[in-house]
Amino acid sequence: MIPGEWQARVECGGRLAGAGFLVTADKVLTCAHVVQDGDRAPVTVSFPQRPGAEPVPARVVARGGWPGLRADRGDLAVLQLASEVAIAPAVLAPADAAHGDRRLVAYGFPQGYDDDGTLAEYRTAGPFPVMDEWIQLVAWSGHGQPLVSGFSGAAVALVETGEVVGMVTAADRARDVRTGRMMPTHVIARYWPDLSDLVPFRPPAGLWPNVGRRVEAGAGARLRGLVEKAARAGLDCDPVRLYRDAAGEFDPEPPAEGFASLWAAAWFVLCEVDDPLTPARFADRLDALLTVPVRTDEAPDWSPILVEVRPSGAGHDVFRVEVSAYSGRRRHLVASSTVAEERLPAYVRDHVEEAFPYLRPGADELIAFALPRDRLDLPVDRWGSAPDDPTPLGLTYPVVVTDHARRAGGKRHVLTRVWDRLRSYEDAPVQRVACDCPDNPMKLRRRMRQPDACLAGFAAASPTARTRPHFEESVTAPAPMIVWSRRGCEAAAGEAGCAGDCSGAAFLDVVDARLSHVSPAELPRAVLALREEADAEDDHWARDIQLLWDDPRCFTDEHAGAVHTRSPLA
Repeated sequence: MIPGEWQARVECGGRLAGAGFLVTADKVLTCAHVVQDGDRAPVTVSFPQRPGAEPVPARVVARGGWPGLRADRGDLAVLQLASEVAIAPAVLAPADAAHGDRRLVAYGFPQGYDDDGTLAEYRTAGPFPVMDEWIQLVAWSGHGQPLVSGFSGAAVALVETGEVVGMVTAADRARDVRTGRMMPTHVIARYWPDLSDLVPFRPPAGLWPNVGRRVEAGAGARLRGLVEKAARAGLDCDPVRLYRDAAGEFDPEPPAEGFASLWAAAWFVLCEVDDPLTPARFADRLDALLTVPVRTDEAPDWSPILVEVRPSGAGHDVFRVEVSAYSGRRRHLVASSTVAEERLPAYVRDHVEEAFPYLRPGADELIAFALPRDRLDLPVDRWGSAPDDPTPLGLTYPVVVTDHARRAGGKRHVLTRVWDRLRSYEDAPVQRVACDCPDNPMKLRRRMRQPDACLAGFAAASPTARTRPHFEESVTAPAPMIVWSRRGCEAAAGEAGCAGDCSGAAFLDVVDARLSHVSPAELPRAVLALREEADAEDDHWARDIQLLWDDPRCFTDEHAGAVHTRSPLA
């Protein structure tokens, strides 16, 4: 290969710092450690293959996030020249083109060759990635120029074609060891999206099957356009959450450190996933976030986190607790443990936050507790919302409860049919159950099965309340929604009973006035607003409000009960 004019020499603060290569008329790529002082010292770029050409001032316009240590990731810097140069930029190729014992060459500026530079010949050690960031280089022969200081930032090019497959980032410093590392072009594009248009996709080769694989036509260009649109719009989007929502069942987990940007997630989708439909799903979901306006008066699009609390068999006050997120018709189990009752608030506080990355981007968060019947009065809305945030959960998110027995079998089937009917309801008339309701509980059961009955309101529902049998009937009927006060009615608890002019009746009056004109889908949000209102006032009527709400359509898991296809039993 004849050294190309696009190969560059980089100075920082008036001293030789390393190499680089021209990728557009005014952009040069190099290592971040080459120009680590570039924010406070002048940077200049020269092109030794054009003798007599003056050095061009440059500035750092993008970095890969390199923290500063030799083994750290993101050792990339993008330099913008003060003016365009009349030099043809380097032609790029995917890294898989370098494998198969092909000779590679790098052009650097080691000691003794500070001005005119010299070549070093290498090959890849194979297609195996190192930390998903580098490809190992080994010397083509046991003699010749090793990769030493002065080669950092140099392009690694194919001898036969001159195409650039990566950039030198490091060399082994041990004596007589001739190895090094290059950052392949697809990783560079992960850090700098503008390079993506210059790196062609090719069919897979070697043992790194996803690098350079062919994806749906136009997927890369479409994704880049959407990412740029999101940046211009200032879209607030969690890249990990977006990826999880789009990923196929067997796609890899996102990196443990997450994605540094939305583009990093998009490039991961293009290069690392196995499912050929995932890039299109990712693009569709991102497009939906950009084109669908923020809802105001429309029904919420709930994406719930479910906390299931059930008896463990280890004692009356010891429970089996599971925290899950529901998204894309899938259940994602986040945490599971056996927990003593007094530890429930702390366990929930510590693990609910872990479920949020699995929720569908743009959807409305909902925290639901599936509890044993005798624990439906638990003040779960008062529990802390996160390890570093003592704000009550019910003041941060809509919080609802349900009876664990309603989540399976015939009850779930009936509830699904009822909620399909309620979809068209614009309000939820309250079926009042006063403190001293004289009706037979079965009468209430029949009432709750009427087409216009959807919300049962109780002045009290504790196990000692006189209306507890009525409450039990509403739960098992099943009434789709039940609201009550954990505080109950003190007069009704006394021996004299309640004449109806009491705090319980007042609670039902206000519930009727405030909630009866709210659509069923909106009730969790309306109760959140009431809790916020109650927090600002002393002795507010809604301070202990509890809402049982469990639309089965929000808790769909299309894989429930299926044998995993990777199981030896499948």
